[in-house]
Amino acid sequence: MKSETGFDHALYARFPTTNPRPEGELEELERIWCAPRGWQYLKAVNNNYIGFIYVVTALCFFLAAGILSLGMRVQLAAPMMDFLPQDTYNQFFTMHGTVMMFLFAVPMVEAIGVMLLPQMLAARDLPFPRLSAYAYWAYAVGGGFFFCSLFIGLAPDGGWFMYPPLTSLQYSPGINTDMWLLGIGFIEISAIAGAVEIIVGVLRTRAPGMTLDRMPMFVWAMLAFAVMILIAFPSVILCTLLLELERAFNWPFFDATRGGDPMLWQHLFWFFGHPEVYIIFLPAAGLMSMMVSTAAQTPLVGYRLNVLAIVATAFISFGVWAHHMFATGMPRVSTGYFSAASMAVSLPAGIQVFCWIATLASGRIRWSTPALFVVGSVMIFTMGGLTGVMVGMVPFDWQVHDTYFIVAHFHYVLIGGMVFPVFGAFYYWAGMTSSRPLSERLGRWTFWLMFAGLHITFLPMHLTGFMGMPRRVYTYLPDRGLDLLNQISTVGSFVMAAGVLVFLIDCARNFRFTTDNDAGNTYNAGTLEWLPTGLYSTRSIPLVRSRDPLWDQPELGKDVEEGRYFLPGSITGLRETLVTSPINAEPQYVQLMPGPSVWPLASAIFTAGIFLALTVQAYTFSAVSCVFMLYATLRWLWETDRSISLKKGDVGGGIILPITITGPGSHSWWALNATIVCIGMIGLMTMFAYLYLYGIHPEVWTAPPALLQTGGIAVLLLLALGAAWLSRRWLARTADGEFPGQGPWMSAAAGACLLALALYWDVTGWSGTGLLPTATGQGATVFALLAHQGMCVVTAIIMAAYLAWRSARGLLTGSANVTLDVVVRWIGFCALQGLVGSMVLRLFPGG
Repeated sequence: MKSETGFDHALYARFPTTNPRPEGELEELERIWCAPRGWQYLKAVNNNYIGFIYVVTALCFFLAAGILSLGMRVQLAAPMMDFLPQDTYNQFFTMHGTVMMFLFAVPMVEAIGVMLLPQMLAARDLPFPRLSAYAYWAYAVGGGFFFCSLFIGLAPDGGWFMYPPLTSLQYSPGINTDMWLLGIGFIEISAIAGAVEIIVGVLRTRAPGMTLDRMPMFVWAMLAFAVMILIAFPSVILCTLLLELERAFNWPFFDATRGGDPMLWQHLFWFFGHPEVYIIFLPAAGLMSMMVSTAAQTPLVGYRLNVLAIVATAFISFGVWAHHMFATGMPRVSTGYFSAASMAVSLPAGIQVFCWIATLASGRIRWSTPALFVVGSVMIFTMGGLTGVMVGMVPFDWQVHDTYFIVAHFHYVLIGGMVFPVFGAFYYWAGMTSSRPLSERLGRWTFWLMFAGLHITFLPMHLTGFMGMPRRVYTYLPDRGLDLLNQISTVGSFVMAAGVLVFLIDCARNFRFTTDNDAGNTYNAGTLEWLPTGLYSTRSIPLVRSRDPLWDQPELGKDVEEGRYFLPGSITGLRETLVTSPINAEPQYVQLMPGPSVWPLASAIFTAGIFLALTVQAYTFSAVSCVFMLYATLRWLWETDRSISLKKGDVGGGIILPITITGPGSHSWWALNATIVCIGMIGLMTMFAYLYLYGIHPEVWTAPPALLQTGGIAVLLLLALGAAWLSRRWLARTADGEFPGQGPWMSAAAGACLLALALYWDVTGWSGTGLLPTATGQGATVFALLAHQGMCVVTAIIMAAYLAWRSARGLLTGSANVTLDVVVRWIGFCALQGLVGSMVLRLFPGG
């Protein structure tokens, strides 16, 4: 029986094969996926290495932020303490929140995904290993420089939320705020790059037979996590760029005296900030679902309900952002809606919690360290969720807003919903990356110290909040009934720190990193990451027939290790993985994967140089760094669209599949779509800013340019779209392997030039009306949107030049070419985005 993609499912009956494997096949696989040595570790792109150092780096930032919190707790242990001066406390407070949210929470779950997903999917690696390497290095380099600002007195001090006007140039004249704005914007690039990698990896590199209904819960959670990042993170990137433009060039986005509004920051920031909580929680919930099932040695109860809960949480969380703004004077209709949404978003989380409890009740619990962290997490997260429902009620929120009750609430949610599951995961999956498991005895000490320390620290904060102690303040007066409660909280923070210290001791004593001779399936889990592995992930890619294949197919590990499934060797002598269909995971083609390279590291370093130079307004150095970053990026991409003579190959069992394809079926098509969603969201949120400021200050709005000019711009953009389409059709008519001449790249270049001409006409049109970006909020938002379109157009021009260079070198061949496919579709996106943007700015709200 053939499916809708044309794959014959009857071919699955051939697996596992009984054919003897050719001699030397395994050795060839090990040579291709060889381990790095010495300085080669800087070039490594394997998820085994990148994922591991990613996790370690995120853990280091967790420890650093934890040390800052201990300093804060010492300062608050007694009234009028002088352990930390006020300015230093503000820097500690800002850096603690920023590091925990931006440098630990999201990167940690993304790092765990990079490390575990290929094994769970039984893929050789994620589809863009160099992108994973770039994401890590950008995060490590940028995060390292950002944290070091604390040691030279340049750390930000406006809170991790950076509300203007406190952070405007008038009240924060130093570069401390700029360090936060540009540093966080840069770090978010890393998260987005990782999200693109995860989406394509989950949808296109699953093992054959692993339908959406058979994916592990962590895989479902990471898919939702990555989609949410693409939609939410552009908002925080935009608001940081807008505030930096205001500080550096006097564009009044948030200046109410010139048609701006500081509340615009809160809307943009919390459109990211509230989904951020669930971006953190959902992957941790996925880890919980897998550990719960293993702890009870039974399949997860309510698998489909859990999937629906993940999807529902991801969807509803984007309608809750003003939950953080009840005290800002919003209209009653708005507060009522967001209060109801705050109630609704708790329902999917409750479904997951009840499924976990039902699973534990239906099985026989093995009280291991991961099981303790699982049960502890359920208890803590439930307590935090209950207080979350309380602050979702508007009158109650007015009473406890900006008090320590809120501090207690979100620490219960984040520690119970993310930190405890992650520590449980460290023990659960240590056997996959270490030659020895971690100690159960020390693990129990870790759990109980952290569990007790959490409650001793944060439970009293509910009372201090009710008693009116404001958050974000470095001291308090005596004789207010707060002394004892604060002393208890300080003692509890050190108890929790002692638990983390025991964990570090356990790691030092027992953890020994390895890529093959690991400790194994310590807790008898049923999912694919516990198959025998090497640097190439699994010896062969198995056929999946259930959700817990290791429980249902006891001989699966042996058959996989003997190479009796898909891709037991290398067809081309290069790194490869199997690409499958997005829904039913039917084999479609073999993907050639790039090997180790130093260029992702170089690109990340020069990208960091761009943002660090902008911080101190060293624009020349920033421009030079930009040139080197572009060179490093294009150099890393140069060999990824390689042409080989072999067009098809046997992937096992006599199944013949093509080697690399282009078009809607290719993984590059999916990656570009994900990138377009992200870039498009930045443009969409800029349009929101434009319309929002019009609603607040319509009196400063000026009439747009003439409608005739608008029509001319639309014609140019439609011509650019047509040129992109013609370029792709031109190549499609070329015989496979034949050089198509100059037509395709010249047509693409013409499209890029038309985009530039339309943009120039747009800019001059608005300038001709007398509108200036420094005059009003309208001018600032209009030129911000034009600047965004300008960056996209410049990218299109660079891509067209790159395409021309590849054509000149004879690399633009065949009827299918990934580079051309990406370039022309990007030009098409720029044309459509420019068309929508110009129409919105000129036709609404009109003259």
